Parts: sequence; C-alpha cells; structure tokens
Amino acid sequence: MLLLATGGAVLVGAAACSADAAAPGGRISVVAAFYPLQYVADRVGGDAVAVTNLAKPGAEPHDLELEPQQVRQVADAQLVVYLKGFQPAVDETVAQEAKDRTFDAAAVAPLRDAAPADEPPGEEPPAGNKDLHVWLDPARLAVIGDRLADRLGEVDNAHAAEYRTRAAALHAELDQLGTEYATRLANCERREIVTSHAAFGYLAERFQLTQIAVSGLTPETEPSPQRLAAVAEQARAYHATTIFFETLASPRVAEAIAREVGAKTAVLDPIEGLEPGSTDDYVSVMRSNLTSLTAALGCT
Repeated sequence: MLLLATGGAVLVGAAACSADAAAPGGRISVVAAFYPLQYVADRVGGDAVAVTNLAKPGAEPHDLELEPQQVRQVADAQLVVYLKGFQPAVDETVAQEAKDRTFDAAAVAPLRDAAPADEPPGEEPPAGNKDLHVWLDPARLAVIGDRLADRLGEVDNAHAAEYRTRAAALHAELDQLGTEYATRLANCERREIVTSHAAFGYLAERFQLTQIAVSGLTPETEPSPQRLAAVAEQARAYHATTIFFETLASPRVAEAIAREVGAKTAVLDPIEGLEPGSTDDYVSVMRSNLTSLTAALGCT
C-alpha cells in the first residue's frame, strides 16, 4: 500500500496542472468507485458527463487496490463519486488527492447500523459499524441520484436543470421498481432469505424480509464451522428451499449448506459489479433478483 501511495503521489505531482480538466467534448469528468455509483452517475449525468469506473468488470470491489493510472484518474477528475468506508484504497486516495471534488453516497442519509445477524454467532458487530450496501434499497438509491444531481449542478451550473430532470426520471423508475418488489413480496410462504454474505440488510428492511447470512458484511471473511452449522440449523427451521450465492464469489459454501439441508442454490446478486460483457444494468439485475426471491419464498 505504501508503494502504491508513493507511486500515486509521483503521478499526481506530474498531473497537477491538469487536475479538474474536463473530459473530451467539454463533458464533466466523473470517477465512480464501483458499479452502482457508475450507474447513477451515468443516468443523472447523461451526455454531459464522462464516467470512469475504478472497479473492473467481474472484480470484487470491496478490496480494490488502485493502480497508478487510477490514482491519476482520481486526481484529475472534476468529481469523484464514492461510498466512504466501502473501499479503503479509494478513501485514502480521495483524502489525499480529491477531497474537495467528491460526492459521498454514504453521507446522503443515515446508514443502517450493523446488526448481530450480520456477524458470526456470538459476535457483536463493532460499535458504530455501519452497513454500506445502501444501493440495494431502490428508495435510497433514488435519493442518492437526487443529491448527485445537486452536486453535479454545483460543478456544472450550465446543465444543472438537466441533471435534476434526469434524476427525477431515475427516481420515478426506481419508485416503480420498489412498487414491483412490494407487490410481488406481499404474500409469501416464507420471509427468510439465506445469503452468502450480509449484503441485503437494506433490501430486507425495506420489504420486511429476514436475512440469514453465511458471512458478515465483509464477504471475504471465511465463515467458521460454527457459523455454517448455525446457518444450516436456521435454514432447516425456516424450511428454506434456496441458499443464495453471489455472481462475484464462489458458490462452494452455499452449495455445501444446500446439500446439508436439502435445498437448491440460486443467484442473488448484490450488484457490486457486473460480469465482463454483461448487457444488464442495475434495474434489470434487481428484477432478476426479484424473480429469484419470489420463487425461493413461495410468493403468490
């Protein structure tokens, strides 16, 4: 990390004269920390912005390490859209090189406190630990879009009205998505979802579901045998038919629990990133998630 920071400092020093430079065509240069923020920046910014995503397709964004050219992109951007606390390397680079040119999605609304269910059995989450997976609640993402429009308008007042108009259109689309979720999840045999990591707390809270997670808020944490046994016990108790795994992580643990309890596995995508070459977007993946949920929960 020290080597990266040193290399980044050299590059930033060389690029200092071009910081805040507009993108080609006079567009506002925006750097997004990972896919959901890229999606919102693209939708709100439209053709007035050029958005660069720091997280590569198919890569897990939690533990992203920035390459020197990415440090330079952050230093040169007119606006950096990030989620403070989600990606430590991004936080560090923003603090050093772009602290006055940022939009922090974590600051838009109060965050959900991490719950004991988000951590292994018998372990309380650290005091003040927050769940940062805010984009999985469409209503929260809609508000993030509204506030991003305001921030882009500060950077580029000439297009401020256009940003607000596009944010309103996105807000309406996300409201419709939320209505679809509420309607299709209203009458279900079960309301417990067994997931590979505790990414779905906001979604569960919004739509009155209970999340049972194999791993905590950090997906790379290896679950203990006690944790696996506890999840399997809960899955049996709630007659879970499906153990969910993620697109950017191995299904191995989910498959093991499914075999033990006689369930099947299916994808529930936390939408932290898209697969290379994917033609999906946030809304289409959320609708696929909804189809998986209604099947697993026996909704009518």
